[in-house]
Amino acid sequence: MATHVEHKVTFCRICEPLCGMIATVEDGKLVALRPDKEHPLSAGFACQKGIAFTEVVNDPDRVTTPLRRTPDGFEPVSWDEALGDIAGRLSAVLRDHGAGAVGWYMGNPGAFSYAHVLSIMAFIKGIGRGTHFYTASSQDTNSRLMASQLLYGTPTSVPIPDLTRTDLLVLMGANPVVSHGSFLTAPRIKDRMHDIVKRGGRVVVVDPRKTETAAQFEWCGIVPDTDALMLLSLLQVMFAEGLAHSGDIRLVVDDVDWLRAQVAPFTPEATAPQTGVDPDIVRGLARDLAATPRAAVYGRLGTCVGRYGTLTSYLIDVVNLVAGNLDKPGGSVISGLGMPAQRLVNIGMGALLRRTYRRRRSRIGGFRAIIGSEPAALMAKEMTTPGPRQIRAMFISAGNPVLSVPNGDELETALDGLDLSVALDFYLTETTSHCDYVLPVTTMYERDDFPLTFQPFQATPFRQATEAVVAPVGQARQEWEIVGDLIGRLAGESRVFGALTAAGRALRKLGSPFTPRMFADGIIRVAAGGDRFGLRRGGLSFSRLSHDHAHGRVLSPNLRTGVLKEAISYLDGRIHLQHDDIAAEIAALRTPEHAQDYPLRLIGMREPRSENSWMHNAPLLMRGDRGQHGLMNADDAAELEIGDGSEIQVSSAYGTITIPVTLTKDIMPGVIAVPHGWGHKGTGGWRVANKAGGTNVNLLTSSEPGDVESLSGMAWLTGVPVRVAKV
Repeated sequence: MATHVEHKVTFCRICEPLCGMIATVEDGKLVALRPDKEHPLSAGFACQKGIAFTEVVNDPDRVTTPLRRTPDGFEPVSWDEALGDIAGRLSAVLRDHGAGAVGWYMGNPGAFSYAHVLSIMAFIKGIGRGTHFYTASSQDTNSRLMASQLLYGTPTSVPIPDLTRTDLLVLMGANPVVSHGSFLTAPRIKDRMHDIVKRGGRVVVVDPRKTETAAQFEWCGIVPDTDALMLLSLLQVMFAEGLAHSGDIRLVVDDVDWLRAQVAPFTPEATAPQTGVDPDIVRGLARDLAATPRAAVYGRLGTCVGRYGTLTSYLIDVVNLVAGNLDKPGGSVISGLGMPAQRLVNIGMGALLRRTYRRRRSRIGGFRAIIGSEPAALMAKEMTTPGPRQIRAMFISAGNPVLSVPNGDELETALDGLDLSVALDFYLTETTSHCDYVLPVTTMYERDDFPLTFQPFQATPFRQATEAVVAPVGQARQEWEIVGDLIGRLAGESRVFGALTAAGRALRKLGSPFTPRMFADGIIRVAAGGDRFGLRRGGLSFSRLSHDHAHGRVLSPNLRTGVLKEAISYLDGRIHLQHDDIAAEIAALRTPEHAQDYPLRLIGMREPRSENSWMHNAPLLMRGDRGQHGLMNADDAAELEIGDGSEIQVSSAYGTITIPVTLTKDIMPGVIAVPHGWGHKGTGGWRVANKAGGTNVNLLTSSEPGDVESLSGMAWLTGVPVRVAKV
């Protein structure tokens, strides 16, 4: 019989550029992936991770049937048996301890599936008030969201650089040549940055390491976790030298005098001993930002995971504002979705999220709930600390928090003590191997999709949707199908679940069963470019996108500007600069802590062939006996008689790891960089990852409440004081 071959248009959902892909399918099996040359933005580019994803879909180590943990290991069970037992045990927890005894952790890949996010929200709300909710955002984005909540009244208004029109781009704590952009959906981002230089502009990279991005542009080295001090000095120079765009500022802000007073002490000369940045460089950059009509400062992970992540993100926006570059072509822009009554939507959403932030607090540490979530660094303590709302049942989807939250060993122990733990994943990992059940889920090519989360961050306004490329492998199900089944089995335990179940039955009788796709379709229809449910001829819907515009459709060559007021959810329509919490953070910077026993500072680093922890089982990405290694300044190493390739012991106040180290001049003195996502220990079922091993860098970080960033609940992952010794 002849082989049936199809070439299907789709897109990658490993990271944020969402590059266009062509999937080759033979007799229903995915056999190859290649870049889509007809994609309007990625135009034939895809990274090696995207091309290697065929190995994930077809991985022989992949979980493709429900698994139940026994004293002798995991055994396959039927879906009905697994979900029946899970529902029964969860019902017992709810009856005995209430909704506060249940928690859910969603990892980073969950944000790339609109249905995944929506189903978890329905589950958490349906379980009842007090349920614990965690996401990977408290390891990478919550401080950025909190800064937006303070400034604009809602965490969902996040400015991005107008990449295609800017003439001066300052990157802080970001390495987009490797990460491909974050909070910034820009396929071929390296090319877009080189375009800036080609048109006579500049790209300046502020980072403790001469990263892959810094090596191609201008590098400004900085001491880890001192970005806020540099930003305060930029503002001080702008105000002191009369460079501030006062007319632009006063149109949207009332607190200029307060801000000027706050930044006054932070001259470049005063901050240089801590930042390591020459005062003349700071002054020159401040002048250039204020004088360049199209300039933007952009910060990402490195600016979010330090001790002052919220303050740093806040100051990045304030520098853009004071330099006259907020909501301007080529500047820093909050473009949004272009929905009708966008300002009213933001006012309502912002008020709801601010109310949740004020009223909901974590049981451990009393942290407020940014975007409704608690600090993941405290999950283990919430499981092991007795009292009301102690977690006794935990669900984990698309995440490996044992390797991503601080003090992963603590979390492993805590998981083993739960009454019920359930993972929705396609691997037995360092985390899921501690769960009572592992439920197999689809990969991105086995489901339809629309990148709902990333629509506001498109550097070029763009829409693309995809149908499933292949059927689910084995017995894998989508997360929303699993959650929907559980909701039906728990209908008697929750009024919300009962109502949802009844509504679902009614819709099925009418021949139109509810799916999350209906919600995504509604967003596409009412947002910019949508068909407004038939009112706009030629407008977009989910089906029209996936069938008539399979390669995607550009809505506009440029981001919208002059729409800042739409993004502000405060009733007065103005940006709020003055906050007691921000003043307290600035005051704390004046008395820096010195850990003399730990003279070096630890930072993280991304690797081109890694995506956190979850792609270390793809042979194509692990070829060449690839393993983990740190980076250390060669002069620091010489003082300690450490040679290139040596094993070193890295110790903090919280833990110790051993790792081989590569020596380089391309990192600031006093800094050591260690990539995250490693530490595969053989406890799970992914053989290639286990062979690679490595060490969990987050064993050097703290899960104590006092070490969690107070405003946003962010884990402290950069600038951690460490010492190094030769093994």
